[in-house]
Amino acid sequence: MKAWPHLSALALPLLLWTGTAAAAQDPPVTIDTHVDIPLAYMREPRFDAGKDTPLQVDLGKMERGGLNAVFFVIYVEQGPLDAKGYAKAVAQAKRKYEDIHLLVQRYPQRIRLATTPAQVLANRKDGVLSAMIGIENGYSLGHDLKNLDWAFAQGARYIGLTHVGHNDLCTSSMPTADLGDPPLSDAGLSEFGRQVVERANRLGIMVDISHSSDACVRDVLKLSRAPIIASHSGAHALVNHPRNLPDDLLRAIAAKGGVIQAVAYKGFLKLDPGRELAEKALQAQVAKRAGDKQYDSEKHDFLPAYVEGMRRIDAAFPLPTLDDYVAQIRHMVEVAGIDHVGIASDFDGGGGIDGWRDAGQTRNVTAALRRAGFSDADIAKLWGGNLLRVWGDVERAADATPR
Repeated sequence: MKAWPHLSALALPLLLWTGTAAAAQDPPVTIDTHVDIPLAYMREPRFDAGKDTPLQVDLGKMERGGLNAVFFVIYVEQGPLDAKGYAKAVAQAKRKYEDIHLLVQRYPQRIRLATTPAQVLANRKDGVLSAMIGIENGYSLGHDLKNLDWAFAQGARYIGLTHVGHNDLCTSSMPTADLGDPPLSDAGLSEFGRQVVERANRLGIMVDISHSSDACVRDVLKLSRAPIIASHSGAHALVNHPRNLPDDLLRAIAAKGGVIQAVAYKGFLKLDPGRELAEKALQAQVAKRAGDKQYDSEKHDFLPAYVEGMRRIDAAFPLPTLDDYVAQIRHMVEVAGIDHVGIASDFDGGGGIDGWRDAGQTRNVTAALRRAGFSDADIAKLWGGNLLRVWGDVERAADATPR
């Protein structure tokens, strides 16, 4: 892999922003590390992201809101660890890769694929949006290490090891009874998971531990030769949710040079059991009305009955606010350091809070950070500088290792 200059050399003209005049401007670059896409993305007119859509992220919302770059996520739901399950996961993932490539092919004057930090910065300089690719749930590799090389060739630059439910790479922070997961486990990385981490290091793919169990995170920290990331995680010290990271792991990720991308996901910012029950009831009701046995976010989230139901739920059980979100960012900064925290929305995958409900409201996040006393230099790091530094470090670690 070609070795790129360090981020500071690449981005010097962009990152030198001081003075009162610059304070009113956008950060040098704004990167959201976790945005989901539906299976029908770019294939149905309603999900053509170059037009106005019901999605929380489309090109118009990014342009209006000042969101420059997004990691679109190759997500597959956890299923059985057998040949049929693997085949289904691989097929769904390949379709999503095709969809992201279709986006940049259809709108080349507005958005380009970025596979290096240098390309993100070049696109920003040219006034063009950046599309990057991340993997959520290594299950989509189909238990075949060659598929990680294929994903890299398609543009994937981080690999989220797991999701909800244990898989063949490592244990999840949220085991699933339907899949036969034990409720408590001290297991971390499997042998295949170790191979994936080692191969990701050689390729220059960031290893993402969001959704992983604490045991898995510790195994990854010991094994990985490169810094690691949490692409969309919260702080357990503030909200006691199994998906949130405890302070010792926040510190450990920072000590290895990594970054934790604070996520604007309601459940990780505020525990609200009443809302959770109401959402589950709505999901079951909408699925039944649609003639389905189970709720499927890909199919049901955009139905009018679901949208109206969520509007009522929002009124009865208010979403977390930007102040709640900034409080998590501040805690992470206090624990891990300002050089090791970033920003993620989890839009179109359940993310969205009061004040940052879609990409069109991105500047509200910057304004909230300023009100909270973060400097322009700090905000530049949070909104992308830290992530780009880690990405570059991962590239350089790959350059130093024979493949």
